[in-house]
Amino acid sequence: MEDGSSAREAERWEGYVDWRNRPAVRGRHGGMLAASFVLVVEVLENLAFLANASNLVTYLMGFMHYSPSQSATTVTNFMGTAFLLALLGGFLSDAFFTTYAIYLISALVEFLGLVVLTIQARTPSLMPPACSRGAGAAACEPVSGPKKAMLFAGLYLTALGVGGIKGSLPSHGAEQFDEHSPRGRKGRSTFFNYFVFCLSCGALIAVTFAVWVEDNKGWQWGFGISTIAILLSIPVFVAGSRLYRNKVPTGSPLTTIAKVVLAAAFAGRGGAQSSSNGAVIDRAPSPTGSTDMKEYCKPGDICFADAEAATEPSQELVFLNRAVQRQQRCGALSCTVQEVEDVKIVLMVLPIFFSTIMLNCCLAQLSTFSVEQAATMDTRVGGLKVPPASLPVFPVTFIIFLAPVYDHVIVPFARRVTGTEMGISHLQRIGTGLVLSIVAMAVAAVVEVKRNNVASSAGMLDSAAPLPITFFWIAFQYLFLGSADLFTLAGLLEFFFSEAPARMRSLATSLSWASLALGYYLSSVLVTVVNSATGRGGRRAWLQGERLNHYHLERFYWLMCVLSTLNYIFFLFLAIRYKYRNAGVIKG
Repeated sequence: MEDGSSAREAERWEGYVDWRNRPAVRGRHGGMLAASFVLVVEVLENLAFLANASNLVTYLMGFMHYSPSQSATTVTNFMGTAFLLALLGGFLSDAFFTTYAIYLISALVEFLGLVVLTIQARTPSLMPPACSRGAGAAACEPVSGPKKAMLFAGLYLTALGVGGIKGSLPSHGAEQFDEHSPRGRKGRSTFFNYFVFCLSCGALIAVTFAVWVEDNKGWQWGFGISTIAILLSIPVFVAGSRLYRNKVPTGSPLTTIAKVVLAAAFAGRGGAQSSSNGAVIDRAPSPTGSTDMKEYCKPGDICFADAEAATEPSQELVFLNRAVQRQQRCGALSCTVQEVEDVKIVLMVLPIFFSTIMLNCCLAQLSTFSVEQAATMDTRVGGLKVPPASLPVFPVTFIIFLAPVYDHVIVPFARRVTGTEMGISHLQRIGTGLVLSIVAMAVAAVVEVKRNNVASSAGMLDSAAPLPITFFWIAFQYLFLGSADLFTLAGLLEFFFSEAPARMRSLATSLSWASLALGYYLSSVLVTVVNSATGRGGRRAWLQGERLNHYHLERFYWLMCVLSTLNYIFFLFLAIRYKYRNAGVIKG
């Protein structure tokens, strides 16, 4: 009987349950098949989100009568809020609910928000009066009062749902793999690459079919497509329920962080030192080390996956070691080595998180000024007129092509060359994305100079007619920024998930989306600051006016190029010094 009980225990995934809250079983729950349902759901979820977000600036200008700068700010605030709320979704997934439950709740909330937007778009009485923006026409009255309240209620209900989904869905998929085996870790890495691939597939449908419907059939149909897509994602997600393994919530990770910080602070510089001469955690400069760990496991060392096997904390952020090296008088503040190491990991990844915000500030331009640039240009391809908001078709198509090549060609080759399990480290991927964002901003500035020169030479600075220059020029900045997004987003998702303690993984993975949020907010702040600084003394601000042709957008892009370069130098300093948690050994 004891042998049978031990066998059943060995078959269980410790710390995981199935959808009915029963212990998850090896061979039955988890694996790539379970994660495949998440990948299909991501196509539908991102279609629902980007079908509106990618073209929202056009809706706000054309139907809600906002100015270009007001529209850009509203869009960046909406998208920023959606991504920032991913932190809430991640926190709830770690602390109180499973990622399974958070996804279902969030999908229903986003559905309600999209229903509100659809009703408003198809009801003329709920929108501001139609008007003309032609020369000599009266100024259009922007949406206000209850109509504005309805618009923002729909937008931010949608943002709340999107945030919950972003904070739970990637972690839910990654949790299906066994991190304690090389096969499981490689499968998890493949999942994150294909997660970005599926995200791009949804985006491709959104910026082509959905945007065409919005521009040619009406926005009520565009919002309707999003509503149907998010509704369909729910039964698809539920269909995989019998295969999922769901991590059991372990309580608020913020409580652990606060306890360790307070314990270290109250310990002071005095107190009784620990006399233990036990094993001490060490870290290494490459994730998971070599494929067999021989590079880091020297005689007398013990390889480890978690901090549980150590009796002494690591030598990074040594001020936190006081939380365990001194006897705490208050039992509520007593801390284990693992808790101290968990908090250290969080504090060490935060600088990497901050260094990616500038990249996402650059990406914010794809949804705002880049769309407005394309709207002034000739968007015809043969007999077809391409909507400006469909421009992201260039980067997402490239990502759809590059993601499988990266996973099946580049990474295996890199593994053979470097002899490491990862082949290309997370921080190397992120750094590549940062470099590409610098190039993208320089290209965007050069293209804007050319666009403005065409408008000036053609005498069309005040004309609403398309300029005699093809919109394909804008595709270059989309291409570089799209490539940057592939490298950085997939690298960030895997970096935060693999480095974070198990009890904080959903929250840590949400930092990838929070970086996007802060990037969008930073874009809004930069527009305001630039206009304030350049509009003094009666001069025209760089980013003000009824027509984009009167903006000095190229100067704004050059400013972002310089800021991105300084940010990359900051990242490089951090990346060189960073040591990975899961490549560590315990030195006896």
